[in-house]
Amino acid sequence: MITTIANLKIGQKAIIKEINADNIPLKLLEMGCLPGNEVKLLQLAPFDCPMYLMVNGTHLAIRRNIATQIEVEIIG
Repeated sequence: MITTIANLKIGQKAIIKEINADNIPLKLLEMGCLPGNEVKLLQLAPFDCPMYLMVNGTHLAIRRNIATQIEVEIIG
């Protein structure tokens, strides 16, 4: 089973393993959403979208459909 950012629970940390889509916004990549970087789920908006994350010390809000395309390994 593939674990993605969309599977994280609030407060959970993970390492980004792979990005499985070509249509990830360039801005996310520029802000550190890259393989090998740590991601932590900070909060969820109502209806679980957007997802508020911390990636390498940068705070980001991304849509759930984008989060399902970013494969991670949970570390804590």
